[in-house]
Amino acid sequence: MNKKIPIFKTEDEERKFWSEADSSEYIDWSKSEEVILSRLKPSTRKISLRLPEIMIDELKLLANKRDVPYQSLLKIYLAEKIEQELHPH
Repeated sequence: MNKKIPIFKTEDEERKFWSEADSSEYIDWSKSEEVILSRLKPSTRKISLRLPEIMIDELKLLANKRDVPYQSLLKIYLAEKIEQELHPH
């Protein structure tokens, strides 16, 4: 028999509880199922990146042709390159 999960007043209280508790005492993981959360956005972090002005101008030009913000296009390019490097075909 698993322990009963407490009722939490705040998310911070729940976060603290689960950071210290052994979840296997509360949840029977043998009955768990894999779930794909396709609409979950990954956490992001703001960074400062210095690029040559010409590179930014050219990136903006390419982004304008695709009708997307240049920061989004830069993320696409980075993601493609990371995928190529980590998972070469």
